[in-house]
Amino acid sequence: MPEIKWLIDASYFIAAVLFILGLKKMSSPVTARKGIVWAGMGMVLATVVTFLTPGVSASFMPADNLVLMAIAIAIGGSIAWISGKKVAMTDMPQMVAIYNGMGGGAAAGIAAVEFARGYMYGTVLFTLATLGALIGSISFSGSCVAFAKLQGLMNKAFRLPAQNVVNAILALVTLGLGATIVWLGQGVSSDPIYNLAHGAGSAVPAWLLISFFICALALGAIVTLPIGGADMPVVISLFNAFTGLAVGFEGYVMGNPALIIAGIVVGAAGTLLTQLMAKAMNRPITNILFQPISGEAQAGGTIEGTMKEVSALDAAAMMRYASKVIIIPGYGMAVAGAQHKVWEMTQNLENAGVDVKFAIHPVAGRMPGHMNVLLAEAGVPYDKIFDLEEINADFNQTDVVLIIGANDVVNPVARTDKSSPIYGMPILNADYASNVIVVKRGKGAGYSGIENALFYMDNCRMLYGSAQKVAADVIQNLKTME
Repeated sequence: MPEIKWLIDASYFIAAVLFILGLKKMSSPVTARKGIVWAGMGMVLATVVTFLTPGVSASFMPADNLVLMAIAIAIGGSIAWISGKKVAMTDMPQMVAIYNGMGGGAAAGIAAVEFARGYMYGTVLFTLATLGALIGSISFSGSCVAFAKLQGLMNKAFRLPAQNVVNAILALVTLGLGATIVWLGQGVSSDPIYNLAHGAGSAVPAWLLISFFICALALGAIVTLPIGGADMPVVISLFNAFTGLAVGFEGYVMGNPALIIAGIVVGAAGTLLTQLMAKAMNRPITNILFQPISGEAQAGGTIEGTMKEVSALDAAAMMRYASKVIIIPGYGMAVAGAQHKVWEMTQNLENAGVDVKFAIHPVAGRMPGHMNVLLAEAGVPYDKIFDLEEINADFNQTDVVLIIGANDVVNPVARTDKSSPIYGMPILNADYASNVIVVKRGKGAGYSGIENALFYMDNCRMLYGSAQKVAADVIQNLKTME
């Protein structure tokens, strides 16, 4: 019916506009919440319109099975709603990882269904379906491994013997299976009724498809296994780009404009973010994937000096009588859930006339924007939060820098030690300040395993303990100085 077709096309166009506008608003913390709502409205509209899409044949077109679609949406929506309400902010990185993986898995599932139905024909459709299945499977299994690592279900890094050789062989085998599927797909008939009668696999055998998916899933998992927390933000962003690309390919295969546009937007945004974060670490994507920083990584040479401890009382006094303080949050703050106490401490300092700012490194935490999300939850105004390029010039004129659970992003060996795995990575210039206080639970190295030379410098003091307890102790001491 022409009227229905016009309504469907118009609705998909509106959904696409909402996706793009929503993504644009997500570029700023001030408008990010509204952007999420707009993009969500676009997704709801696209989902509802799918129910109106007429099937080519009621016997095999999934859109005609309204009951199963409604049940699937109800189950998935309920799980997402409940988990989204209950998840702690400290667990947000692993939730982002697993939800992103579900998107890649859904794209791979679409490809599997299309292969099984046998409705596709022609080299182009088989190529895009195969690429979508490959990329989506890698994103799914890789994101599941990332989730397991962040959730503490798996060791930080696990490297196979001859890891890169295994990666290369498995990738070649998977690509070879995919190319075979595309080649055999040219023999599939353009008549869907014929394909149904003779089976989709008349040209592409089931064992080939199963082998292809198994290899693709294994590839995603094996590539992600050696990657530790230091590289995890970039990896999550990369898999996000993979998911978008896979969804876009499968959208073309299904002739669904909403999936094509959403996939392209997510894929492009994820790719750009991945490049920006890799640049912030001064490491190419290939190094992150095939030469990851793990707990075995160590900076070369011996660090001179000793770690000097400071009490919560002395730390409070140093900040209370300073003119300018910069706070650098890291994963330690997230683990301790200390963002609210840190903001309360900041308010006490500001009431005493101290100028306080927050400095955020692009890869601080375990996901893109992790620290920004935590500080926003605590109510820290956006105009007090600055990124690396905006605030690095201020450290020379700063009296005290308070580092809460950050490590690699303030390690000066990134400037001086060419043997270090993080050499060349732009860092926050905390060591240029007059005084540095580091809140840390113990004397061990950070997630990457690289010893931090800053901790041994003359202007640095260590304040040991959980970030939340330390912040509470500092607040109590600040109140006695009013």
